[in-house]
Amino acid sequence: MELDQRPDSPVAPAPGPAAARVTTTRVVGVTAVVLALSMAGQNALFAWAGAPAYGDPIEEVLAWHAQNRAVVAVAVGQEALHLPLLLGFVTGLHGLVSRRGSAGADWSRLAVAAGAALSAAWALYAVLWVGAVLAAEATAAPTPAFELAWQMHAAAFALALPALGATLVGAALAAHASGLTPSWQRLLGVAGGVLLLVAGAAGLAIADGSALLLVGLPGLAAWLVWLLVTGLRLVRRSGRES
Repeated sequence: MELDQRPDSPVAPAPGPAAARVTTTRVVGVTAVVLALSMAGQNALFAWAGAPAYGDPIEEVLAWHAQNRAVVAVAVGQEALHLPLLLGFVTGLHGLVSRRGSAGADWSRLAVAAGAALSAAWALYAVLWVGAVLAAEATAAPTPAFELAWQMHAAAFALALPALGATLVGAALAAHASGLTPSWQRLLGVAGGVLLLVAGAAGLAIADGSALLLVGLPGLAAWLVWLLVTGLRLVRRSGRES
């Protein structure tokens, strides 16, 4: 039996490099948007629940954790989501930058390396927070174990600040050098990253409850704005190129 292979038989064309590039751009953009919205929602949850600051009296910190296990459970669950989103974004951005030429490639490598360090710091931050909640449920008064867990949790947060700052600076410079973002986003990213690096240098003071943590808050806001705007820009770009 012979198969009918006429020249005019319709054959579906295989997706080419251009289609794959458009898909990658869209995925990276959506990843950035989801990460930014999740982090913003997490901070809104903390504000709504009245989460204690690292400088608050340890008795108030203990009471809050004993009464708000569900809030911490949601926040830790979000951290588990943030890790793959962050790594997916920085590696995807590196791929986009590399395909557009050598401009920005070194900065995107910095973003990938810093993003890996940031993921490790976030994981440590979440694990120590779980330890603080479990220690709070086991006692009615502050204990050395609970206080140590809380201070180490604060130290992990402080450690994440410079890693986030380096991620932001690398990603902002790489995206701009590749023509993916305008100049104002580069300035926003560099300024926010510098603030995060400065705040992270005071890690010991932050772990001890210092208000120097406030120096990094504008940098965190800059990261969320830059990430959201960059993600939306990439999604729109993929729509125009498709």
